[in-house]
Amino acid sequence: MNPTIARALGAAARTLGNAGVEDPRRDAQVLIGHALGVDRAVVVGHPERAMSDHEVRAFEALVAGRSRRIPVAVLVGSREFWSLSFRVTADTLVPRPDSETVVSAVLDRVDRRLVRRVLDLGTGTGCLLLALLRELPEAFGVGVDRSPAAAAVAALNATNLGLAGRARFVVGDWHSGLRGPFDVVVANPPYIATVAIADLVPDVARHEPRIALDGGPDGLGAYRAILPGLGRLLAPSGLAVLEVGQGQASAVAALAGADLSLVGGDRDLAGMQRCIVLKPVESLKKGLGKVAEVH
Repeated sequence: MNPTIARALGAAARTLGNAGVEDPRRDAQVLIGHALGVDRAVVVGHPERAMSDHEVRAFEALVAGRSRRIPVAVLVGSREFWSLSFRVTADTLVPRPDSETVVSAVLDRVDRRLVRRVLDLGTGTGCLLLALLRELPEAFGVGVDRSPAAAAVAALNATNLGLAGRARFVVGDWHSGLRGPFDVVVANPPYIATVAIADLVPDVARHEPRIALDGGPDGLGAYRAILPGLGRLLAPSGLAVLEVGQGQASAVAALAGADLSLVGGDRDLAGMQRCIVLKPVESLKKGLGKVAEVH
C-alpha cells in the first residue's frame, strides 16, 4: 500500500533532518509538492491523499538529492526572486532575497521612465537584470557572465518572463570589450575569500558554482577587476550598485577609481550593508549626488 502525503512527509523530514538540513519539514513539503505537481496548500490541506508509485519514486529521488545537500532550487529547477520565477541549475547561483537589496537600491535612486540601458556583470540566472527590466519600462539590458551555461540560463529566463526582446546575454570577462554609456550598472560578483568557502553550508560549498563564489584570497578579486574602467561605462548621471559581503563595503568602495565616488549603500533585511552605490565624479560636481560613508 502506497504512503499518504502525511506519512511520506514524516519519513522525508526525518531523513533530511539526519542529513543536517536546516528546515527539513519545509524542504520536504516543497519537494513533495514538486513531485506531485501541486502547490504547498494542497500538500498541507490534503495529508490523507495516497501517492502513486510514480509520485513515490519521484519524491524519493528528490529527498535523496536533498540529503546530499543539493539546494532545493536546483532540485525543483526554479526560485522566486522579486516575485518572479527564475530557472535555476547547477551552473548558476541560487537567487537570494538579500540580493533584492541591489534592485531596490537602484529603483530608489532613478527616474524609472528615463533609464534606457542597464548592465549586469556576473548575471548568473539574470535575476538582477530581469527584475530591473520589469520595473524600468523603457530600458534595454545587457547581462555578462563568464559561464556560457549560466548565460544560457539567463537567456531562457528572459524568454520565460517575456523580456527576451529587451535583454541580451553575452559570455565575457566582466566589462571587457563593452561600450557605454549605461544608465545603471549592477553586479553581484564572487566575494567569498577562497579559504572561507569550505566553511559555508554544504548546500553552497558543494553544489553552487565555485566560479560564482570564489573572490580570491581576500574576497575582493572580482572588485579589483570590475572597478577600474567602470566609470567610463556610466552615463554622466548614471549609477553603479555592487553587492558586497559582510564587512566588505568600505574595502570595496576604496577600490573605486578616481572617476567614481561613493554616494551611499543599502542594508538588507538582516541589517547588513549589502550593497554600495557609486556615481561618476563629474555628476557630483554638477550637484547630481552627494558623497557618503559606509561602515
